[in-house]
Amino acid sequence: MARVFSQMSTGIPGLDSVFLGVRPGDNIVFQVDSISDYIPFVHPFCREAILEKRDLIYFRFANHPPLLPEDIQAHVYNLDPNEGFENFISAIFDVIEKYGEGACYVFDCLSDLAADWYSDRMLANFFMLTCPYLYDFETATYFALVRNHHMAVAINAIHDTAQVIVDVYRKNQELFLHPLKVYKRHSATMYMLHRWIGESFIPVTQSSVIAGIMTSVPQPWLDFTLQQYDTWTKTFSRASQITSRNAGSTEAKHPAEVSSLKSQLLRMAFTRDPRILKLAEKYFSLSRLVEVGKRMIGTGLVGGKSIGMLLAREILVHNDPAWDKMLEPHDSFYIGSDVFYSYLIQNGCWWLRRRLIKAGILRNSAEEVRNKLMNGTFPEEILSQFEEMLGYFGQSPIIVRSSSLLEDAYGNAFSGKYESVFCANQGTPGERLEAFLEAVRTVYSSTLTFEALSYRNHRGLLESDEQMALLVQRVSGTRHDNLYFPELAGVAFSFNPYVWSRDIDPASGVMRLVFGLGTRAVDRCDDDYTRVVSLSSPLKRPVGELVEISRFSQHKVDLLDLEKNLHVTRDFTEVCKHSQDIRLDLVATRDGEATRRMEEQNIRGEAPFILTFDKILSNTRFVEDMKRLLQTLQKAYEYPVDIEFTANFNEDQGYSINLLQCRPFQVKDEQAVVKTPENLKPDSVIMRSAGPIIGTSAAVQVDRLVYVVPET
Repeated sequence: MARVFSQMSTGIPGLDSVFLGVRPGDNIVFQVDSISDYIPFVHPFCREAILEKRDLIYFRFANHPPLLPEDIQAHVYNLDPNEGFENFISAIFDVIEKYGEGACYVFDCLSDLAADWYSDRMLANFFMLTCPYLYDFETATYFALVRNHHMAVAINAIHDTAQVIVDVYRKNQELFLHPLKVYKRHSATMYMLHRWIGESFIPVTQSSVIAGIMTSVPQPWLDFTLQQYDTWTKTFSRASQITSRNAGSTEAKHPAEVSSLKSQLLRMAFTRDPRILKLAEKYFSLSRLVEVGKRMIGTGLVGGKSIGMLLAREILVHNDPAWDKMLEPHDSFYIGSDVFYSYLIQNGCWWLRRRLIKAGILRNSAEEVRNKLMNGTFPEEILSQFEEMLGYFGQSPIIVRSSSLLEDAYGNAFSGKYESVFCANQGTPGERLEAFLEAVRTVYSSTLTFEALSYRNHRGLLESDEQMALLVQRVSGTRHDNLYFPELAGVAFSFNPYVWSRDIDPASGVMRLVFGLGTRAVDRCDDDYTRVVSLSSPLKRPVGELVEISRFSQHKVDLLDLEKNLHVTRDFTEVCKHSQDIRLDLVATRDGEATRRMEEQNIRGEAPFILTFDKILSNTRFVEDMKRLLQTLQKAYEYPVDIEFTANFNEDQGYSINLLQCRPFQVKDEQAVVKTPENLKPDSVIMRSAGPIIGTSAAVQVDRLVYVVPET
């Protein structure tokens, strides 16, 4: 057979003729029933590459036997997909860049990647990034895919992106080839079924032979019994079957399968952090994991914030079932981390993001990528699920919270580095959807702020697999006229580093308490104050006199204005006027100093309320419950924790606590104590303080002392 001359070759003259040559940049995908049907094509390709003195690179990552001939010397790179998508693809791209133009590549079967990543969508993302990059370097690359094994999202992406797609069939020990796509090439027989004979591929012309081969292969696009599901769907479906009511005692009868499914679901959708995984294995049941899976949009991990919130609730109820009634129910949704990657790739941001990280966090470049992220679009199937979720919530306010893979883990809290966005969620369905999409884009773009990238770089995490999942929660609270807010919110720590009195026990914990949305407790507000509560001495304040209490109390409230459809700040006195049903008796007291002045001046009426929270701290079990909650979580984590929470009063005069977040609290276990110098002369002391201090003691050289005299 006459050889078709091109710059590259398959190593089989007849196959070169079918394809009209291998062109630089060709990505050739063989769809097979068995890896043994792929190998006969790989061996000639490898020998031809060596003969032409081209670099031959083999990416080894699957469980099947090696593909290369034993006598071939190639550059073999062993990769582990379990190290994460980002690490995996970055390693491949580094190799592509190393060998430059004109190299030849062989990949293990791509179907194994979908199994390792649990997701056909991530396989699609991988191919949509890798294939064009290989094309740009004018390589020739072989891929294999198991036929009828993947969902349309993967098949369509691969077929749209690759230059050459062929089906390989085996019948009676003969191999047949059926080209489905050959980019920018055509011949009269190219898309016919071909029989492989020697070094030739002969078009099959007999209808009986063609029909006999083609009918032996299922066609999933016609056969409803062959609807394909990826590893993600199959695993959750099997777990759902076992835990369903109709399954009866199946879960008890199959403990080994339950244990295996539980481990797989945890690694697939919840966490791969070894320490968190150990906790999750202990406290999550299979049925609980299935419940969460039913509330996921897209695939991937739920992220650090979501797993922290879910795990904390399971720990509490496991230790004391009474917590089940005390904790406010939640109906959160979880947007998987794979959706973030798909968004990056679909909107042309992935390469910009990679170059940004490689270049070393250039502030202007970060802004460029963020602007592109803020104007991206979402896949239709994801948009449809967003609409269904918003229909579920109706016009209840929601919050879109960051929940990245690295966030809220041991050693890396990422406090305040990523955004969370409130949606008052008012207006038409279209308006509410657009506001929600804007919130999602805002959180996604916050992954590329200069501050977030600098934080990662400082902690050696810039090259780590950081993906952004999202936690979508109904805002905890009550509607008061057109205002919406919880009655209590705050943050709490199981260890108290802010010891301002000898009477305070640091091990009892501390909380920062506010009225309204917890943003005033979480975010720094220079124009207002929060109530800092030592859980060992809840009524002991950092300030003493009543006049100081009034001055250093909370005066402003963060809330959602449903009429204006905005997250706003209002004066507490104004909020009281519009909210007649607030339990002021538990959260506020009359301003004593104002009362005294009114009496002195014979002014009638009542003094305004000031937020002290004294009654809730002294007349209820709230402090004891919070202390018990924190100590239970710290014991389980074997580490101090910090939480975010809200609390709302019930009709029966009780309250429910909504645990919004839980993460390890970064404190130093060992702190050196600096001894005070002895025999100091009185005139050598410039300033002296008595009692405990906040933070670690230190002895440093003072370069300059600035004394500021406040205006009176």
